Amino acid sequence: MSPERVTVVTVTWNSQPVIGGFLGSLFSAMGKVSWKLVLADNDSHDSTVEVARTVMPEARIVRLSRNAGYAAGINAALEAADPGTHLLVSNPDVRLDAGSGERLVEALRDPGVGIAVPQLRDAAGRLVFSIRRDATVLRALGEALLGGDRAGRWAPFGETVTRTEPYAGAADVDWASGAVMVVSRECAERVGKWDETMWLYSEETDYCLRAREAGFRIRYVPDARALHLGGESGGNPMLWTALTVNRIRLFERRHSRLHTAAFRSAVTLNEALRALAGRSTSKAALRALTHSRRLAPPRPQTAD
Repeated sequence: MSPERVTVVTVTWNSQPVIGGFLGSLFSAMGKVSWKLVLADNDSHDSTVEVARTVMPEARIVRLSRNAGYAAGINAALEAADPGTHLLVSNPDVRLDAGSGERLVEALRDPGVGIAVPQLRDAAGRLVFSIRRDATVLRALGEALLGGDRAGRWAPFGETVTRTEPYAGAADVDWASGAVMVVSRECAERVGKWDETMWLYSEETDYCLRAREAGFRIRYVPDARALHLGGESGGNPMLWTALTVNRIRLFERRHSRLHTAAFRSAVTLNEALRALAGRSTSKAALRALTHSRRLAPPRPQTAD
């Protein structure tokens, strides 16, 4: 039996269609690892909680009185978790492959690794470009002028790694998609709570940046695989606006006012060019970026 103990944390909001599949995948994914589930529900109005209790009666379920956001849900779950465990933090629309959770936990045994992330595939089985580079003005400008997929092929010009070769081997990365990540107990204790001001999007970026600032490495583990059924932000104006606004808010925390103004201008140019091409999500984001000097992400009660 593996000596590691893991708390699996997931946050739900009207997740009835997906929660059963996620929970069912955990049994084979965790292998010999000792684990418990803590589910934080953001005031679902469907039978998410009932399905979870049926599939996993022993789970701890924390019910929030409102849709408080992803980070707030994680923090609420952590308050109910056993102390001193590693954490597997996952969206409920994920299906972990057999043994993948165990492999991610094993990656934490490498000294200095505080976070481990898997290779992701979409609903059609295609590789998801989930590895990210740190945000820079040049990368934001490259994405605006070249397009994200093309810019991401070259490290100086794109934030998302869009060449397939880097996804074949294990490596340390700047950060990665937060759909699934395993966090060591040491990292979790040192980094502390997730940032609830983000509400949705960039909270995992912020967490990874703080982990690196605390001296931990983030390891991409291609032998651990998961199916991610999400991706709603690309077609939802409100979600895309939240994602875009929070990218700038996060950048602002670590850079000068002048540097942030340049980054915001590059992101605004990106959205303006896509809005001219007729993209509704970019039109919504552009309105938010040009409406006020002080950015605030939308926080409706209808998004998970």
